[in-house]
Amino acid sequence: MPGIVISGTEGYANEAEALVKQYESLAFADIRSKVLHLIPTTAARVLDIGAGTGRDAAGFAAMGHRVMAVEPTDALRSRAAELHPSPSIEWLDDSLPDLAQINSLGVAFDVVKLTAVWMHLDLAQRQRAMPRVAALLQPGGVMIMSLRYGPIPPGRRMFTVSAEETIQLAGTEGLQPILKFDSADGVLRRPGVSWARLAFRKDQDR
Repeated sequence: MPGIVISGTEGYANEAEALVKQYESLAFADIRSKVLHLIPTTAARVLDIGAGTGRDAAGFAAMGHRVMAVEPTDALRSRAAELHPSPSIEWLDDSLPDLAQINSLGVAFDVVKLTAVWMHLDLAQRQRAMPRVAALLQPGGVMIMSLRYGPIPPGRRMFTVSAEETIQLAGTEGLQPILKFDSADGVLRRPGVSWARLAFRKDQDR
């Protein structure tokens, strides 16, 4: 319904234009350089949860993949679709923790990406979301995610989420860690902000 703000998206609509300038100034290949080796080299299905301005969705599409880009903030989703009008990208208004629309489609993905998304969920939401996200992965598929640490911007809703908790939650759903590293804020260099980058592979028998 119009006017309802999805939990975790607080503050993003009002800053949409500034975020477009910020995010689109960064190259997909530079930002994702340490995880690109996990992406299939042949055509695959990619789910980008919290797709924002569409920079990453467009990057995956340029690699030859079909992308379903999920973004619950109307102002971001509409701008992203304008900026990246690719026939390989399908835009969808859906949100964590339930991803009700995506789950109703019965589609499984080779790659699921959640960048700067997971820390917007409280513990109960994270516990509810993990099995839903895991169910969207093909056996052998890869989930890539990041966790943000540092000062919370005014008007945003964020929680401190440990990599250890995330790995434990993922493990209960048959997702095994294959990559973990910490990094500074990179190009934007925001004071006090750092990241944990994680990747998982789904068990072949799940």
